[in-house]
Amino acid sequence: MQILQIISSPRGAASYSTQLANAVVEKLVAANPGSAVQVHDLASKPFPHLEEVHLQSFFTPAEGRSPELQAAVRHSDEAIAELMTADTIVIGAPLYNFGIASTLKAWIDHIARAGITFRYTAAGPEGLVTGKKVYLAMSSGGVYSEGPMTAYDFVVPYLKTVLAFLGMTDVTVLRVEGTANPELKEAAFPNALASIPL
Repeated sequence: MQILQIISSPRGAASYSTQLANAVVEKLVAANPGSAVQVHDLASKPFPHLEEVHLQSFFTPAEGRSPELQAAVRHSDEAIAELMTADTIVIGAPLYNFGIASTLKAWIDHIARAGITFRYTAAGPEGLVTGKKVYLAMSSGGVYSEGPMTAYDFVVPYLKTVLAFLGMTDVTVLRVEGTANPELKEAAFPNALASIPL
């Protein structure tokens, strides 16, 4: 099995989303001996936020790209190659101000390429990244899986939507939540570990 792990928290070893994602990867490797794991830490090796040169490079045929455009498209090509090679993708995603970290959004902007990871057809958009299993390891200080704060979670709905748009519909969501709640904090991570279906 080829496993791609995406880390988006800048908190290093203290990050709950990274710890949960690490636990998922460990269980995947234990269940599939010999698996290869590719880790991309977006906090230490971020993708550039999209600028005009990136968009121009995306929509210019390879043979027509200038050296500047060739350099601009390199990050996207590398990210897509990692994604396409993987059988399983594990994404650590903390909830920041109700959404994903900007580094994770930048990664998504580089892997969402018309004609490469999705295409438009007469029947509508078609995702081209198929046959993948995805685990989302989300962390949040409050509880967003149920109750009054559910509507404020723009992490899971957004990620599931954009992943499905690209063809990745087999998504398992794992949550370590309530880490900022004194009454829930102690049990938050053990409960998240117990929820891993591996």
